[in-house]
Amino acid sequence: MKAMEEVTAPPETEYRKPSGGVTWRAILIGAVLIPIHCYWITVFEVRWYSLDSTSLPLMITPIFLLFCVVLGNLLLKLWSPRRALDQGELLVVYIMLVISGVFASHDVLQNLFGAIGHAARTVHTRPESNWEALFFRYIPWWLFVQDREALRGFYQGNSSVLEDAFLRHWIGPLAWWALFLMVLVVVFLSANILLRHQWTRNERLTFPLVQLPLAMTAERDHLNFLRNRMTWIGFGLAFAVGLINGLHVFFPSTPYLAQVKQYNIAQNITTRPWNAVGYTPISMYPFAIGLGYFIPLDLSFSCWFFYVARKMWQVFGAATGMDAAANRGFPFFGEQASGAWLALAGVVAYGSRNYLKHTWRVAIGAVKEDSPGERRQFMLAYIGLTLGTLFVIAFGVKAGLALWAALVFFGIYFTLSFAITRVRAELGAPHEIYFVNPQQIMVNLFGTNMLGAANLTVISAMYWMHRGYRSHPMPAQLESFKMAESGRINLSRLIVLTIAVSLFSILATYWANLTVTYREGASAKCIGFKSWVGAESFNRLETWLSVGQQREMPRLVYMAVGAGLVLFMSAMRGAFSWWPFHPAGYALAVSYAMDYFWFCMFIAWLVKLLLIRYGGMKTHNLFIPFFLGMILGDYTIGSIWAIIGPLMGVQNYKIYI
Repeated sequence: MKAMEEVTAPPETEYRKPSGGVTWRAILIGAVLIPIHCYWITVFEVRWYSLDSTSLPLMITPIFLLFCVVLGNLLLKLWSPRRALDQGELLVVYIMLVISGVFASHDVLQNLFGAIGHAARTVHTRPESNWEALFFRYIPWWLFVQDREALRGFYQGNSSVLEDAFLRHWIGPLAWWALFLMVLVVVFLSANILLRHQWTRNERLTFPLVQLPLAMTAERDHLNFLRNRMTWIGFGLAFAVGLINGLHVFFPSTPYLAQVKQYNIAQNITTRPWNAVGYTPISMYPFAIGLGYFIPLDLSFSCWFFYVARKMWQVFGAATGMDAAANRGFPFFGEQASGAWLALAGVVAYGSRNYLKHTWRVAIGAVKEDSPGERRQFMLAYIGLTLGTLFVIAFGVKAGLALWAALVFFGIYFTLSFAITRVRAELGAPHEIYFVNPQQIMVNLFGTNMLGAANLTVISAMYWMHRGYRSHPMPAQLESFKMAESGRINLSRLIVLTIAVSLFSILATYWANLTVTYREGASAKCIGFKSWVGAESFNRLETWLSVGQQREMPRLVYMAVGAGLVLFMSAMRGAFSWWPFHPAGYALAVSYAMDYFWFCMFIAWLVKLLLIRYGGMKTHNLFIPFFLGMILGDYTIGSIWAIIGPLMGVQNYKIYI
């Protein structure tokens, strides 16, 4: 990505403002936009389900809002150049929007609202269910809402959370979850502070997802990709695709490009064993092809290759009769993925061990710091990491977990967080690892009998934050650190701002979700309300408690296979430069992350391979603005439709899923 750095990075000798980007006007702009952003996300993702902005590693609406701010800043620069925002300030606004998107997203607080009242609501509306006798006594009710009238207004609508003292039933649980999330923010910030230099400077990871915001905010004209003709060709192509398909929703007589979104190529395969391939969509999302262009060739190849290999494994299982064990876990993709992601974390931790030792020695004063203030920074990071982890463990114990179960549960969670952050920093690939979560890993390792009803209930109650990890806070924080380096942003101020913005975003998301659901009704009119998160949490718990799951050797074997393949591929990549398979591609392909994107990865890989092979790096670099423009164009038309649809009271065209 050296060429991309040449396009976006400012010169080292350029004047650095004392404020370092974190200025009051940047904070003010971000603070005004955050509640608007959280409410908008809630409207189009919860009420109308008309844009999946926060399901992507590079979120849609922060890019669109940054685009609007950049265009406004260009007009301001024409009128009064001295008053225009610089790159650091624009990036601070963008970082604030990303943080707000993290908490307002599918896989964070939307999931919480889908689960927080589900168990009580089910018992209220389905008294024949056995849940009350089965596990109600183990639910930490100080974290959940159970008042019948408060939940009736929440699910049925035509009400307000401020009416009939409903709010008092929400304040306690939401306050506890806010505290828990804020401690996690500190833990992730502490870990990122310790890892930042290793990954950004020593290993020089590419951080593909920061390239577009850096390019959009570049200050010098010849570096400004908005003046590049290739940018607008890519922008126009993607915008036109979304415009045509969007018009089809309102005017069915207009054309529709069906292959852009999830065209199932296996729908006509009906004979065994080939029909075991199952649902196999091809998609040609312009934004995904654009993102895939910035992914290293070995990873983009591995993503689509291992997805195809996964489908062939299903066919092989049907041909040999192995799929008869489907009720016992076949084809064991969840187990393979679990082992793969845990092994990825181990490989990365092993590679970073010397640097982490160095940070510890600097923190305790055993060696001299490399730059002013580094010792204090590392010392505070270790304190934050230690105290935060202890709080999280204590939180789990207070909720009802046994100490050993809390240690294992959060240990797995932090390990997965570490691996996801590394994969996104290095590769930028989508990472919805739906098959992988601490709950299922613990049941596979110990069985339901050993865990017991209390532990199973509490870990199920926390499933909402482990369902997909698409909008995980930790990689977003690390990407903000990377942008801080390029945008000359004061890191210490950015860290403080991140903590403050996280709290503000949590509160804004609470307000947005309670306002929309009490007005529209979570189950009455909210098309995208995440009721399935509550159902997945407690239906699986019901099965575990009623039927049980023993510690089964095949599941453990396939976890070991997944881990072994990652270790093998990592060793081969280190030993042979020609080795074509990336272990992260395997981990992504078997954990659902590639189901929507495998064909986009194939197209991006093929185009990039041909451009480099027959045109060299010069041709590859020439097309960088084109593919960035494709991302921006697709995100822009998708965001515009997400404004028009809710205003018109209809479900508009979604550019994704």
